[in-house]
Amino acid sequence: MKMITAIIRPEKLDDVKAALFAAEVEGLTITRVSGHGGEKTVLESYRGHPLVYEFHDKIRLDIGVSEPFVDVTIEAIVKAGKTGEVGDGKIFVMPIEKVVRIRTGELDRDAVTPVHMLAEKK
Repeated sequence: MKMITAIIRPEKLDDVKAALFAAEVEGLTITRVSGHGGEKTVLESYRGHPLVYEFHDKIRLDIGVSEPFVDVTIEAIVKAGKTGEVGDGKIFVMPIEKVVRIRTGELDRDAVTPVHMLAEKK
């Protein structure tokens, strides 16, 4: 099992979400964040005072997946989130030791498998 954390442009969220759902990756957490990567610092003026924008608005996606969904998830995010410009984001893949679905107590792979897929297996 892996935790995939992706940092993407806010304007690409709908495209990335649609691509993930099409790939049957449905369990995700979305957080609005600010960060600084390869983008340049923006200098603007407000009422005659200089403003420096070092951090840019981004979206963070946290997605726990079983091994068969790792590459599928990465491909969906890259394909839907890419603009080709600096600031498209990053994807981090980290191992997960244990997962527990609170409602049922299911563990590990069963806990990250969408509920409707578990029902189909029965």
